Amino acid sequence: MADVELVKKMLRAVLQANKGGVSLSRLQSEYKELTGEQIPHKQMGHNHLDALLASMPSLVKNHTLCFASGANETAHIAKVVARQRSSKKTGRPHLVNTQMRVKPAAPLVLNGKILDHFFGAFPSITTATYNPPRCSVFLVSRPDKRMTLPSRFQKEVHAHLSRNPQQTGPPLNLNESSGSDKGRPYNPQQVQGRIREILGKYSNGFWVSKLPQIYRELYKQDLPTEAIKDLETWTHICTVEKTCSSNPSELLLYPSKEQTTTSSPSPTPAPNSTSPPNTPSPPSSSSSPSPPSSPATLSPDLKLKLEELLVKYSNGLWAHALPKLFQDTYKTKLPGHVLENLHLLSDFCTVDFPMPDNPKRAILYRRSSTEGGGGEDENCNRRNSSVSEEELRVRQELGRRLSNHAVPSLQIPKEEYPSVLVVEATNTNGVILRYIGEGYSQAQESMEDEMREFYGLNQSSPSPLSSPSSGQLVAVRAEEEEEILRAQVCDVMADKVKVYYVDHGFSEVISKTKVFELHEKFFQLPFQATKCKLAGLEPFCQEPAVLKKFETMASGRILLAEILERGQTPLVVLYDTSQDDDVNINAACMKALQDKTLASPLQVNSAYMNVTVSSVCSDGTIYCQLPSRGLAKLNEILENIETYFHSQVTSEFLVSRPFCGKGCLARYKGKWSRVEITNLHGSRVLDILFIDVGVQASVEVFELREIPPPFLRDLMAIPPQAVKCCLADLAVSVGSWTPDAVQWLREKVLNTTDCSMKVAKVDETKRCIYVHLFTDKSFHDPARSLNHQMAQSDLFKQRPDVFLTSHSCPQQVVIKDKNISRQEVDHARQNISCSRVFFSSGNNIDVYVSVACHPGHFVLQPWRDMYKLVVLMGEMILYYNKTEQKPLNIGKNQIYAAKVENSWHRVLVKGVLSNGLVSVYELDYGKHELISCTQLRPLIKEFRQLPFQGITAQLAGLKPRQWSEEASIVFRNHVEKKPLVAQLEAIQEATNPWDRKLTVFLVDTSQEERDIWVHDIMAEFAEELTNEM
Repeated sequence: MADVELVKKMLRAVLQANKGGVSLSRLQSEYKELTGEQIPHKQMGHNHLDALLASMPSLVKNHTLCFASGANETAHIAKVVARQRSSKKTGRPHLVNTQMRVKPAAPLVLNGKILDHFFGAFPSITTATYNPPRCSVFLVSRPDKRMTLPSRFQKEVHAHLSRNPQQTGPPLNLNESSGSDKGRPYNPQQVQGRIREILGKYSNGFWVSKLPQIYRELYKQDLPTEAIKDLETWTHICTVEKTCSSNPSELLLYPSKEQTTTSSPSPTPAPNSTSPPNTPSPPSSSSSPSPPSSPATLSPDLKLKLEELLVKYSNGLWAHALPKLFQDTYKTKLPGHVLENLHLLSDFCTVDFPMPDNPKRAILYRRSSTEGGGGEDENCNRRNSSVSEEELRVRQELGRRLSNHAVPSLQIPKEEYPSVLVVEATNTNGVILRYIGEGYSQAQESMEDEMREFYGLNQSSPSPLSSPSSGQLVAVRAEEEEEILRAQVCDVMADKVKVYYVDHGFSEVISKTKVFELHEKFFQLPFQATKCKLAGLEPFCQEPAVLKKFETMASGRILLAEILERGQTPLVVLYDTSQDDDVNINAACMKALQDKTLASPLQVNSAYMNVTVSSVCSDGTIYCQLPSRGLAKLNEILENIETYFHSQVTSEFLVSRPFCGKGCLARYKGKWSRVEITNLHGSRVLDILFIDVGVQASVEVFELREIPPPFLRDLMAIPPQAVKCCLADLAVSVGSWTPDAVQWLREKVLNTTDCSMKVAKVDETKRCIYVHLFTDKSFHDPARSLNHQMAQSDLFKQRPDVFLTSHSCPQQVVIKDKNISRQEVDHARQNISCSRVFFSSGNNIDVYVSVACHPGHFVLQPWRDMYKLVVLMGEMILYYNKTEQKPLNIGKNQIYAAKVENSWHRVLVKGVLSNGLVSVYELDYGKHELISCTQLRPLIKEFRQLPFQGITAQLAGLKPRQWSEEASIVFRNHVEKKPLVAQLEAIQEATNPWDRKLTVFLVDTSQEERDIWVHDIMAEFAEELTNEM
């Protein structure tokens, strides 16, 4: 018999961790994840789970979508869906799981933007959605559990420290200790470019003593001390002058005189930029030495073209990609001196070096017109921005009354994946939806509850409006139920009125007796019905096939919206997450345009000749092209596109906004071919599928091209020409093929153009065709099929030397293969002594908690270097996805690159199993994974430079204890996947960087009114548990 109280306690923990409600299936999965077993409803005397939940009214309410009873939050999503009505629809809308599964990509790679306040010259790294922490400054004392100097006082603190250098504390980042940069080489080109930018903002000059502070504020890095010594020699960048003071350290820094006298434009300071405190004006004396002649400059035409390219890649462009991209776009060669003198681009772009040890690897960002000026908040529609005619018309149509009452604009949710309720769409450029969550559906529910009470049926209730006018905002008693809703009058008839429900997004004709004047207190909430635009469907926004597909898949459902572009009408990608795999609604609607008659014809027991096998996957899946009308038409269109691109000199076909499911073009064997974006790794690296050959690849975004409009409709009509097949009648299933079997099949079929095949079975559920494959036209003889040859061979027998075998040395496990090179073995055994971060107790560090088990063990990442990790992982994906698997010695406690899902990570091997699986520890994220030994590669030197970002820690201010599961859940809810401030209390050193452990206080500074010290919460929770026991 199950312990009823223990089950209730675990259920309560799951429900309280999901205050927005949780579906039955997800309740089961989260309970199992928490306890290791299913909810024991049968052992507790109930045949079904919902019966068990119904017997626990004090614990659970609303058994379709479960909520914790007693919680402050209500089951608002279920009510929102229940309230959805339309005269065009019948039946209850579908409630879809709104929990987005993590995409198989590196963390921090969803389309959002980390503020450049934290990443300096790296303003547009795409990341998972979270708000940056306020920059830590100093925690002088903690008697009131508050951060004594919050970030809004940071500039004053820095100014004070610059005037009192003897009070300056240790550096504020755990990657650096005092003097850690002494003697280390630095990149003069990068520092010169940044100083040029600083001088562009402070053109009146400033004290040299303030340069380190300004540099650190802007770029979150310390200015190399050698650079200060070199300032006087950089006369083409700046002018250093001494004052009349006898103190030689009092120097003034100004832009070089050639910058102010030459005709080339200099960076314009932002309107709100001001000179630093106590900044003197430039002296009129001209006694300083004249600078040398200016370096080579760029022609106006070249500048214009380079800026045009950078506009297309707002998330940055690798400098090494410029020559080929410039050649492809403008049909002319990029001058060689551009890459050698990147500072020449500083007028219109920012140059960043994310790999300090490799000065040739630079990322270029176009400098925005508002850079440094605190640009527009992209998370909301600003009230004081210029209002377009369309916006004014929309506001009028939605019922701004002819009075002093105005309804505020609806702000777009800050999160990147908000839940939305799709109402309807007559045009994919204007899909009507409502946002779900706090401040949106919850606020609407509260308002409508108040309206129901205000407009009740008692005698004191307001009387119906005698003469409603068109365009007026009113309160309406809905026809279907006794609900009071806000509406706008659209049309007035004899005894009826047509109204539009401004919070629900549909219209209805009702009796005049149900229309009331809207009280002024109900004008405060923005109209909840809003519009969005579906990305990728703009050219087909009114296609009947697209709209019919969208109606079937999305209307009336709660989905997740990935916001790609924020604006008056946000650009989004919608996902249905209720299935085993997330369904991309945009991509599914695009597939509705396909002409089925152009697909490859396939029938069971039919034979096909002139088959081309285009791809053999490592799991045994093959992709084939069959002769068809669609393939012939595809080849003709692609040839025309080749000719078209050769005749165009424009950048309009560069892909500037990639997203999952987008169809575009990429090079395959030297020719343009159709691809679909399947995954994004940051903003520049992505995974694609060549849909007509079945080949997967990882590329950089500049390698993609938009499909030219003249060919778009014809290309979209052709279904993918790669047919997914599996060999029939093999004892080994797909996924269990040996490398020898895969290689044997590749050698047989990939270079053969006259294969034939016979269809044995069509599996619609797996979308796979089971075939007998032949390398000639002898399909009538089964004995000559490759299936038969492989079944009779030893290809599927696992050879002893590919098993992992333990030897006498317990620290070493190897794959025996005489072809393994000594160099690879030595390389794999290297320790990464250079990849060590330095700590200093007492520092305050902005961190991101990637893993939280309990207060005694969690993993944090330095916030400052997170963008460098995103860049590194993108480079690893590009490198390792193009390298072939080779035999590899696998040593325990050694460092490798490992493929985990779709990303490559730096890992430490913790153990090796005899079945070929390897236990690894992700050194940058702190996670443990079990992967196949075939997913390991040597970690090359280039990827060993960045210190490991996953740092093990424990919470300070608490007594050591065995933390309960309930306490662990509370701790995880407060810190995991969140940006926080860590105050270093103690450091437990170790030989290896991954064995070291920090003791830190964690502070949540996301709230303006107070700072939350996590150890106080955990101490209070532990005390409550002790008292209960």
